[in-house]
Amino acid sequence: MPRKPRLVVTGEPAVYHVMSRTALDGYVLGDAEKDHLLQLIQHYSAVYFAEVLSFCIMGNHFHLVVRMHPGEGYTDTEVRRRYSIYYQDDDRREEPLSGQITMFRHKWEQLSEFIKEIKQTFSRYYNKRHKRRGFFWSDRFKSVLVENGDTLINCLAYVDLNPIRAGLVERPDDYRWSSLGYHQQTGNKGNFLSLDFGLFGAERLSSEQRLTKYRQFVYEVGEIKRHKGKSIDRLVAEKEAGKKYSATVGSRFLSRTRHFTDSGIIGSREFVRSFWQILRSEDDNPDKQPVMIAGLNDIFSLRRLSEDG
Repeated sequence: MPRKPRLVVTGEPAVYHVMSRTALDGYVLGDAEKDHLLQLIQHYSAVYFAEVLSFCIMGNHFHLVVRMHPGEGYTDTEVRRRYSIYYQDDDRREEPLSGQITMFRHKWEQLSEFIKEIKQTFSRYYNKRHKRRGFFWSDRFKSVLVENGDTLINCLAYVDLNPIRAGLVERPDDYRWSSLGYHQQTGNKGNFLSLDFGLFGAERLSSEQRLTKYRQFVYEVGEIKRHKGKSIDRLVAEKEAGKKYSATVGSRFLSRTRHFTDSGIIGSREFVRSFWQILRSEDDNPDKQPVMIAGLNDIFSLRRLSEDG
C-alpha cells in the first residue's frame, strides 16, 4: 500500500511539528550524540529556509517545531550566501550556476529535504562513532501542520515539557537539549531560535518580554497533573511565579555552571586555544574554536564531541 503524501503547504510560510524516533533499543542518544544532532539542526536551519521555533532532543527521539518559508522570498544573493554555508567544509566549492540557484531555492524550501539531511548526516556520524552499520532512524519522520496563535504556543510548550514528563529535570529550563534550556543556558546564542511563540500582541513586546511570557505559559500548563508522565512540582512553579517568570542572573549562572564539569578545557580564549593545540589527539580538529559561555564574563570552553558525556 503506497504511503500517504504529507500535508505540506506550498507558496506560503507554514509551521510543522516534526517527530522522529530511533530504530535502536534503549536510550541511545547520549550527551555527545545530542550535542551533535543539535549542531546539525543549527547548521541546516542556516541553509534551508527554516525558522526553528522549538526543539527537544531526548534519549531515543527528537521533536522540532519549524516554520518553512517559500523559496521565492529569497534573492539569488541570499541563495549564494546559504550555498557557501552548505559547502563550507568543501575546498573544491565553486560558485553555483544559475540553474543550480533555482534548484537549491526549490530544495531548501522543502520540509522533507530539510529533515532528511539532518537525519542522514546524523546516521553517518552515529554509525561511524559506534562502528556499526544499518538503519538508525525508525521509519520516516512524522509531521503535523500547526496553526499559528494558541495552537502554536501549546505545541511549543508540549515540546519543552518533554523532559519534565520523563522525570529528567525539575524545571524545563534545566534541560539543555531543549529550546527553553537553550534560551536559558546560552542566551539564544546566534539567534538560532525564533522568538515567535504564538503570543497575541507579541509585536509590541521586546524579546525579553516574549520569552518571559512564554516561560510563564510553560510553567502554568506544566504544573497541571496528567494521567501519563510527571508535572512541574507546585513549589517549583510557585517559585518561578514569585520571580515573575523572568530568568535572573543567579539562575542563569547556575544553569551555565555545567561547563565546569562538561568541558574538556575552560578559561580565557587564549588559555583554551593554547592547551587545545598541546593536548589534542591526531584525530581531533586542530581548528576547533573555543566557545564563549554566555553570562560568565569572557570565559570560554572547548569540549570534544568524541568524548562520552
